[in-house]
Amino acid sequence: MQPLMDLLRDNESLAGRAVTSAAVIAIAVVVAWAIGLLFARRAGDPQSRYYARKFARYAVGVLAVLVLAVVWRPFAGRIGVVLGLATAGIAFAMQEVIGAVAGWVNILSGRIFRVGDRIQMGGVRGDVIDVTLLRTKLMEIGSADVDDGAWVHGRQFTGRIVTVSNKATFTEPVFNYSASFDYLWEELTIPVGFDADWRRANEIIGGAAVSVSTTTDAAAAINRMRRTFPIPPAELQPTVFAVPTDNYMELTARFVVPVRTARTVKDRLSRQIVDELAAAGIEVASTTGDLRVDLRESDPAHPSRDDTHVPGGPR
Repeated sequence: MQPLMDLLRDNESLAGRAVTSAAVIAIAVVVAWAIGLLFARRAGDPQSRYYARKFARYAVGVLAVLVLAVVWRPFAGRIGVVLGLATAGIAFAMQEVIGAVAGWVNILSGRIFRVGDRIQMGGVRGDVIDVTLLRTKLMEIGSADVDDGAWVHGRQFTGRIVTVSNKATFTEPVFNYSASFDYLWEELTIPVGFDADWRRANEIIGGAAVSVSTTTDAAAAINRMRRTFPIPPAELQPTVFAVPTDNYMELTARFVVPVRTARTVKDRLSRQIVDELAAAGIEVASTTGDLRVDLRESDPAHPSRDDTHVPGGPR
């Protein structure tokens, strides 16, 4: 035991520094675990516990590195020159890494998003499941845009976990669907022919939109937002807009739904509207048409195909 203590006190020899470094690393691991556990117990929600453990690990790690730098004292007397050259080389070679670390600071200090938020970042949509010093991991969701390239045409999980560099917070817009306002304005367009009772269709679509819209909850959420941000009043009541086209009248319902149930609500609304329009005798219009050919037996008044003269053919 005494030789080990002597090595711990000896910071001049190589063996002494190695033993001291091992002791510093061991103590840092234990302290990081203990502080993280203490912070986690005092935190009130899962997100706070998650960030408390992360902060404890990073803070203790930085302190351990500083202690090791003092123990080893590299190139004593020329530390300024060495650090200057090393910093320049590292900054040039690790631009992406430095940008990612800066992005991590930007995420935390700017409260851009946190674990559990639904965002679009670096061209990827999904729910945030982890934020590290360099990267953000997303549980990917599909897109309502059929031309977007996703095989899931809706805002539901695809099964892929996508990793995006934190640097993307500086180079591209970050869309947060659930940070302060956990609702979306959705739209559903139903075409109705001009010869149909489109005013009655307007009433049916408007009533169905009212039945699925979460207007009251969205109004409470937006009032909470207005305490923090100077946003103007928003129209939350379900509305139907009519636009005439060359082929039919487009009736578009606009309504508010929770961000994570948008596809389910839109499916239920579509089924309800189609059933009610059918019950009212109103058909959904289309730019396509049906062509029916009725081939009947010939009679004296209507000669058969064989009796019809075909130009260029036999009489």
